Amino acid sequence: MPIKYELIKKDKYSNARCGIIHTDHGDISTPIFMPVGTKATVKTMSVEELKEIDAKIILGNTYHLYLRPGMDIMKKAGGLHKFMNWNGPILTDSGGFQVFSLSDNRKITEEGVHFRSHIDGSKMFISPEKSIDIQNVLGSDIMMAFDECAPYPASHEYIDNSMRRTLRWAERCKEHHKNIDNQTLFGIIQGGMYKDLREISAREMVDMDFKGYSIGGLSVGEPLDLMNDILDFTTDFMPENKPRYLMGVGSPDYLFEAVERGIDMADCVLPTRIARNGTVLTHKGRIAIKNAVYKAAKESKADVVITEIGGTVGDIESL
Repeated sequence: MPIKYELIKKDKYSNARCGIIHTDHGDISTPIFMPVGTKATVKTMSVEELKEIDAKIILGNTYHLYLRPGMDIMKKAGGLHKFMNWNGPILTDSGGFQVFSLSDNRKITEEGVHFRSHIDGSKMFISPEKSIDIQNVLGSDIMMAFDECAPYPASHEYIDNSMRRTLRWAERCKEHHKNIDNQTLFGIIQGGMYKDLREISAREMVDMDFKGYSIGGLSVGEPLDLMNDILDFTTDFMPENKPRYLMGVGSPDYLFEAVERGIDMADCVLPTRIARNGTVLTHKGRIAIKNAVYKAAKESKADVVITEIGGTVGDIESL
């Protein structure tokens, strides 16, 4: 069945809210942060560990899975859930962000995007229809419409053209998506840092009547106060009875700011990326666990004060 959003409660003093997203693979309490499983795995974590930390939904990357292992293998496996042995909900992005981040190795046309694989340099092509086809094979519970994630900073003219192309692509995605009984398609609101373009994008995307809406093109290098201003403005145009997803945000301060502004879902590679390099996020700040002071605390079990965050050895034991 398509996902269904249930609004449970709204905060009296902000736009924060809590709800439940019902899917065929389980319910998701919101607000929710989604770990990123770029290539069908959340790096360094097993499926059992994801279940242990009670991850309700994970994200897969259309671009990377399209390149490797490829759709032939994914079809034989029976889709992404079976391929990675994950029976919970999965969201897949459209591949747009990765394609457009290739910069000099891609060419944008109205038809789609021509680019070269970052793996072997071979010529590739993704259109709105192709993105939907790939995500249909992956079998994710929530799919994203193909969009252009424009850079920051960029001129009003550039963002205007990019945003309107994204709207046209969204219409093509919606028309091409046939597996509506099993997979839900979200539209993506763009418009850069220009409020007039954000309003146009939001209004027209909502008119297309998607089951949920993402906000793209934020947290791409702009100051936090500017991102918050655009979020405040954009969420006012988003329906209250559908999920709101802020793409690419994962640091705790950004997440709290987003939730206060009515965001239900967020994702980012940040937590797992910095963890692989020995840094963890706690309620008292970041800890670089490779620092000598933490090694001493771990080995001696002494009540060593962790100077960076003013904690104790208990903070290390509880990580």
